[in-house]
Amino acid sequence: MAVLLDPPLWPRHGRIWGHLVSDESLAELRDFAARAGLPERGFDRDHYDIPADRYDELIALGATLVDSRELVRRLRASGLRVPARDRRRTGPRTADRPALTDPP
Repeated sequence: MAVLLDPPLWPRHGRIWGHLVSDESLAELRDFAARAGLPERGFDRDHYDIPADRYDELIALGATLVDSRELVRRLRASGLRVPARDRRRTGPRTADRPALTDPP
């Protein structure tokens, strides 16, 4: 019952990125993202890609910073983790199947 952030470690597009997940439900994650004003294009199947400059704001809104291993452990335990093999599939974004993107 938490929205989690891992440390921003992934360089892309001139920024450093991390991940925002829920350990409860995608509805919780999407509700949190909407309250934070995160763009829908940042959603990637089971997480949002988050630039480092948004971390303080997200933590102030209630996200919990955890290390990357803890984030993945809790995401898997929740049953929400999308396996890597399923991330490679592409197609149009829908409510049931958002489009896949390259890593942040």
